[in-house]
Amino acid sequence: MSIFAIGDLQGCLTELEQLLEHIQYNPEQDQLWFTGDIVNRGPQSLECLRFVKSLGERAVTVLGNHDLNLLAIASLEEKQPHRKDTLDEILSAPDRDELLDWLRHRPLLHSEHDYTMIHAGLAPQWSIKKAARLAHEVEEALRGDHYVEFFANMYGNTPPLWDGKLKGWDRLRCITNY
Repeated sequence: MSIFAIGDLQGCLTELEQLLEHIQYNPEQDQLWFTGDIVNRGPQSLECLRFVKSLGERAVTVLGNHDLNLLAIASLEEKQPHRKDTLDEILSAPDRDELLDWLRHRPLLHSEHDYTMIHAGLAPQWSIKKAARLAHEVEEALRGDHYVEFFANMYGNTPPLWDGKLKGWDRLRCITNY
């Protein structure tokens, strides 16, 4: 069994299919690790999301900032897509709610086989164990009944630095930004 880590699909299913052919991906034996940003920018965001979801246990996916942005746009009336976003097909898809619910339940961090996968980076003062614990705090908010409130408070550049004494939305926003 091989594990292939693939970053930032960003709605480019055709290129993903070409890559999978090039690496001779075997869905019966191999596993794909997607490092977030499944959607946005490319022309096939809906198709990418459906494809990755369809892989089931053969794929591990962590959330990236574009994935979180899609979830926020879908959850908040006041949050509008940026001019260059390619999310409209997802937002109007008949299976939208199923896809978004699946996406909302993806982790921020995945560790297995002595490897750890996250989307953007790891705060230098955090160990992998601490990062996993903090990511779990955000995951609980995303998966809980008040996830819309999480998205309403997710954006912003404050607090600018991590402090273990942070609480509430400031704490979750800082973890998410890191």
